[in-house]
Amino acid sequence: MSLPRQTAWFAAKRYGYGWGLPTRWQGWLVFALYVFSLFLAELRFRRDHAFEFGACVIVLTAVLIAICAWKGERPKWRWGRSDDDKGA
Repeated sequence: MSLPRQTAWFAAKRYGYGWGLPTRWQGWLVFALYVFSLFLAELRFRRDHAFEFGACVIVLTAVLIAICAWKGERPKWRWGRSDDDKGA
């Protein structure tokens, strides 16, 4: 479920597909927790644990994408500013 631009935690990218940086404090908190979790995974799985670290990165990224899809604008291919964005 995507949210309107005024309440979305993550805005859709202007060029390409997906989401850009967070637009609300809740999104920044989610993004900070994601980066911190990656840092902890790197500390935990140093040397000789590449598979475990890779699995952590995949799981954490999947969770971030799920949250973006849930609390962000609807992603679609965009090539600059659309007619919908001109009033905003």
